[in-house]
Amino acid sequence: MRIAFIGQKGVPTQNGGVERYVENLALDLVNRGVEVLVYSRRYYSRGIKEYKGIKVISLPSIKSKNLEAITNTFLACLDVIFRKVDAINFQAIGPASLIWLIKLFKPKTPIIFTFHCRDYYHRKWGFFARFYLKFGERIGCRYADKVVVTSRVLKEYVKKTYGFDSIYIPYGAYAQEIIPVRDIRRWGLEEKNYLTYIGRLVRHKNVHLLIAAFKQIKTDKKLVIVGGSSYTDNYVRELMDLAKDDERIIFTDNQSGHILNELFANTYVFVQPSEYEGLSVALLEAMGWGLACLVSDIDQNLEAIEGTGLSFKEGDVNDLKEKLEYLLANPAETERLGKMARERIKNEYNWPGVASQLEAVYREAIASRKK
Repeated sequence: MRIAFIGQKGVPTQNGGVERYVENLALDLVNRGVEVLVYSRRYYSRGIKEYKGIKVISLPSIKSKNLEAITNTFLACLDVIFRKVDAINFQAIGPASLIWLIKLFKPKTPIIFTFHCRDYYHRKWGFFARFYLKFGERIGCRYADKVVVTSRVLKEYVKKTYGFDSIYIPYGAYAQEIIPVRDIRRWGLEEKNYLTYIGRLVRHKNVHLLIAAFKQIKTDKKLVIVGGSSYTDNYVRELMDLAKDDERIIFTDNQSGHILNELFANTYVFVQPSEYEGLSVALLEAMGWGLACLVSDIDQNLEAIEGTGLSFKEGDVNDLKEKLEYLLANPAETERLGKMARERIKNEYNWPGVASQLEAVYREAIASRKK
């Protein structure tokens, strides 16, 4: 079986939840004997042709907020038309807008659309971009052979909006073993002496609220912001201005590989303050590291933690501050929540189980097309 992935930035992952999802899924499928092609933006994968058994196809893109994803997806669609693949998996609603192109020139090849998130809620997009993302969602839900959603919230939305039952398969994560502090000492970090946010620095992630709440707390612990701009340089500057008078707040930019794992492993509390998410990969990974997680009370976050962490009222700085102070004052409770979160990953979100379900979806789609 040969599967092509279209719509992600690429592999190996430098940043991005969709990219981590695709990489982990592709690696697991390769280990199962599936041949995997991952289309990549040339700058992202830096020209590599293979990564741990995954075939990487790097293509150009127009590097701008509105055109980068769609131009790379368009070229990927043109390329895959001339390749022999058994199924194509489109990622996210923007790239899904071009599913019709594959249907036109490669009608016998099944298409799976993975619906990660209703991205048009992200505040970085303007009117036309939001309109186009909604168009992509409609194309994906109406013309893909199989629609996979990553949260139960999205499954309900698809049923209500488009009138059919999508396939719920969440993101996966691994239950991890703690690794010692080594390289993160460059930022003055030691085991459990910091809180962490990990993700893109975009306004709907509400990192500014986290910084504002943390600055009001008397603690020796640090706040580490791991992530970078996503065509949101003005917002990043706003965050740095907000934090500049507090030496406890550290910005590390994007991190990956061992450094990212070390940051996860030695965190005291992981904070996810977003006003909107799909199902946060970073949150699941934090749970897999056995971290107590404090999240905004949006449906997707509550679905993920389900009683294994704490939540605060989305957008409420005072409530966020109070919950942070509670966790800082109660290390035993923080440890208990972390252990529960790790067990939840083992039972509900383990990667081998996720990959097995998706492999079954691919095989069913291929078999249905052959019939």
